[in-house]
Amino acid sequence: MKKIFVDLHTHTKASDGTDSPAGLVRRAAGLGLAAVAVTDHDTLAGLNEAEAAGRSLGVEVIRGCEISTRFGRGEVHVLGLWLPRDPARLGAVQAGLAAVRERRVARNRRIADRLAALGLPVTYEAVRELAAGGVVGRPHFAALLCRQGVTATPREAFERYLGSGGAAYVPRELPEPAAAVALLAAAGATVSLAHPRLIRCAPEELDALVASLVPHGLNAIEAYHSEHSAADERACVGLAQRHGLLLTGGSDYHGEAKPGVELGRGKGGLRVTSAVLERLKTDRRARGLEC
Repeated sequence: MKKIFVDLHTHTKASDGTDSPAGLVRRAAGLGLAAVAVTDHDTLAGLNEAEAAGRSLGVEVIRGCEISTRFGRGEVHVLGLWLPRDPARLGAVQAGLAAVRERRVARNRRIADRLAALGLPVTYEAVRELAAGGVVGRPHFAALLCRQGVTATPREAFERYLGSGGAAYVPRELPEPAAAVALLAAAGATVSLAHPRLIRCAPEELDALVASLVPHGLNAIEAYHSEHSAADERACVGLAQRHGLLLTGGSDYHGEAKPGVELGRGKGGLRVTSAVLERLKTDRRARGLEC
């Protein structure tokens, strides 16, 4: 039977998911997906393992990543698909991602220091242990505070300590969207704006953002996403059409870290067809890029 569905936005243990890269691909094979893009946050660490699993299981694995950037009082996430294997072409991307990771570690250490200064039994090492090799983030601090009885719920931990205005809050230091787009485009990736309807801004601001990113190499809009409604999808299609961009789509699967979001199906109604993937490939071939 022909495989007709794909998932172009997924995460593994290499960042903040719970499946190993090979485990993610095995799950994709079991679901009958034709292709899966591994797009971990700010790292390429799981790509080789995922590709090896894909070759043995007959699942096309697309090398990708997701970069978080700052925009107003929130964030914009940028997806890069078909990152090259050549280390020389990847050098700038690897350096850029390493800088993002280093800033994340510095932020986490500052959060731990602030919590300790408040007299709370928190160390960075304890939070790393709780993360079990995954990317350390504020949810791990919240879980530790709950485990130690400092707060009753993660929500309370964010309200009192970790969220904006909290006693131990440290803002993220992130690159600009245009810089992330240009970095990925220069490496030959297809660059897509992730889940645009989740960006905290007015429609006209989103339109202006997209217009500003196109000259830097933005190729596509992620119209199909687990958190997008049918109306959101239509709005994204219109946004892409206005700016001459392609469409991408994926579940944003994180395994057990995002309960209720299934690989390939999102919250149940997501279906990204192989036709979406083929249009992206056609564009890449027309630009002389591998896929």
